[in-house]
Amino acid sequence: MRRIGKTRKGFTLVEMVLVIAIIVILVGTLIVGIGKYLNGANSAVTSVSLHNSQIDYVYDVCEQAMHR
Repeated sequence: MRRIGKTRKGFTLVEMVLVIAIIVILVGTLIVGIGKYLNGANSAVTSVSLHNSQIDYVYDVCEQAMHR
């Protein structure tokens, strides 16, 4: 069966705007997720640094006590 009139060759403006809106929502969600991940990673790095600083301090105190 042949279609009479215009044949559809591309996307309409509404379809394009809808696709762009969906992509923007997905990218926004991804950015929020990455931000939370990086915040957690920074927290872990800070915790490890603090732990290492405490170990260094205890080591230095022990070294000084042994040399007295």
